[in-house]
Amino acid sequence: MDALPAFFGLFVTSLIAGTFLPFLPGSSEMAMAGLLAAQAGSLVALLATAVIANVMGATINYLIARNVAGLADRRWFPLSQSTLDRATAWFERYGVWALALCWLPTFGDAITVIAGLLRADIRLFLVLVFAGKSFGHGTVAFGLTWLTDTQSSASPHWPG
Repeated sequence: MDALPAFFGLFVTSLIAGTFLPFLPGSSEMAMAGLLAAQAGSLVALLATAVIANVMGATINYLIARNVAGLADRRWFPLSQSTLDRATAWFERYGVWALALCWLPTFGDAITVIAGLLRADIRLFLVLVFAGKSFGHGTVAFGLTWLTDTQSSASPHWPG
């Protein structure tokens, strides 16, 4: 398998999956796992590609939300004031530290949007999102590696 198209595909999939755009939940993890299983690249390179692109997608959420926050009083705005008030209360209750849960499918995207709407500190946002995305993708990568190693050691080795 040619590495460049595989890495480009993983990057694009992870970038889109990191945004609030409708996409298959967990698609970046699935794409990375598939490429790991196909041995399309090293674990570290595939993991780094997926995490960096996914963090970029989450940052796009943050920046868009931060820039449209002032438009929340408009009639066409997709979220009602009561929804924003509930999100604000939730974010204030659990704090910016909830961003570490950004690896969760669907829910994680919402957290990054809320952080942007509420203008959370971008530096703390990036650190927590990077940690969260690394945890989510790392768990999948190392779980797959462990499972593959367990499967191969469980198969009978006949003397040749």
